[in-house]
Amino acid sequence: MSDFRQPGPPGRRRLDGVRDDDSRYEAVRSRDARFDGVFFFAVETTGIYCRPSCPAVTPKRPNVRFFPTAAAAQGSGFRACRRCRPDSVPGSAEWNARADVVGRAVRLIADGVVDREGVAGLASRLGYSARQVQRQLTGELGAGPVALARAQRAHAARVLLQTTGLPVTEIAFAAGFASVRQFNDTVRAVYATTPSTLRATAPSRGGRARGGTPSAGIPLRLAHRGPYRAGPVLDLLEHEAVPGVEEVSGTPGARTYRRTLRLPHGTGIAAVGERTHTGSGTHPGGWLDARLHLTDPRDLTTAVQRLRRLFDLDADPYAVDERLGADARLAPLVAARPGLRSPGAADPDELAVRALVGREKAAELVRRYGKRLDAPCGRLTHLFPDPGVLASAEPDGTLGALTAALADGTVRLGPGADRDAARDALAAVPGLDDRTIAAIRTRALGDPDVAPPGPDVPDDWRPWRSYALNHLRAAGELE
Repeated sequence: MSDFRQPGPPGRRRLDGVRDDDSRYEAVRSRDARFDGVFFFAVETTGIYCRPSCPAVTPKRPNVRFFPTAAAAQGSGFRACRRCRPDSVPGSAEWNARADVVGRAVRLIADGVVDREGVAGLASRLGYSARQVQRQLTGELGAGPVALARAQRAHAARVLLQTTGLPVTEIAFAAGFASVRQFNDTVRAVYATTPSTLRATAPSRGGRARGGTPSAGIPLRLAHRGPYRAGPVLDLLEHEAVPGVEEVSGTPGARTYRRTLRLPHGTGIAAVGERTHTGSGTHPGGWLDARLHLTDPRDLTTAVQRLRRLFDLDADPYAVDERLGADARLAPLVAARPGLRSPGAADPDELAVRALVGREKAAELVRRYGKRLDAPCGRLTHLFPDPGVLASAEPDGTLGALTAALADGTVRLGPGADRDAARDALAAVPGLDDRTIAAIRTRALGDPDVAPPGPDVPDDWRPWRSYALNHLRAAGELE
């Protein structure tokens, strides 16, 4: 099984205390896992870069350099530590929360846009020139879009090498590389070894055989930072599950969520277990076990990022709990459920339709218009119908107006969407009420600070009002 995350930039949370290198060095010296993924450090005498919680002997301060991203460290000639595997840490929470062009760019790169459309495609989606995007990303992250995508491809290659039996040549192209030579050169630069050696030295975890086959799926560890309350997330997914597209099986505490995915190059079926596994360290994180069945392995990175957004795995529970726990009303709720998440969506357009029509109508839409999988898996038989199909089949009313707006791009809800523009576009859809818009903003756009109409939501809960409302729901104080 492999760890999987998107190499991420520094977080905003109580990081006011680690904005200078001396404070970062103290975090490294104390092996504080709260900062894994927030920044990386490299040792000039060894040529290796690590996560802050690396268990190796702490290097001397004059030999240490700090980087905002794994890509920046790689671009400076450092290779990944084989002991702490810095490319496996959770992504920085800041880029889920931020709605500016850099935050949107990071989410789009994580979704594989640079691999599919190049830097020009990324810039076009953001509404900026390629030069502006390069300058802003390099200024904040220490690496441009090509370098960030390269770091992601290297990690995807490692996952495929160590968890599947695919031939190395197929893995090169599945991970997004343009040639086998580029693939070999990148693996050597990032991991200081060859692809075949990297595959041969793959660790075996929990008695599982390494090197699974595509038919058996790709086993993954979806890393998260700090405590994770999986129960409420599975409760919500079980309550909302649309037959044919999703299912939740098992008993509470050991449930498995499964769903179908429409992906850029094909389809997929994802399974994520409820049980969380805890790592080690002063402030340990952990992971959720997952397995992906893909018709095209090029969709690995995109599928993983969609699961990460659905399960809110890149959140910073320390920052959320610290802020909300200071409120008298929320303090006992936060203490009872540390690490409570705000689930997102595996498919933002699908979520928008479901937020409007509800579970029963959504199931009817799947039965009537959903695309049947070429190889159904148990009760998972269909993909949710895409907006274009629904706009043609059900053109009337609010559903028709919403799906038409999604299909023609008037409403954009993907990972690089401008949240303010999306909110305004949703408000212009005839018949779409404020409560539904708030649900779409929270789930499809991953907005951590949404206050729907009705409940009393104080400004003191900013910028985590979405999380505050989840605490109230979990406690039975809201429907």
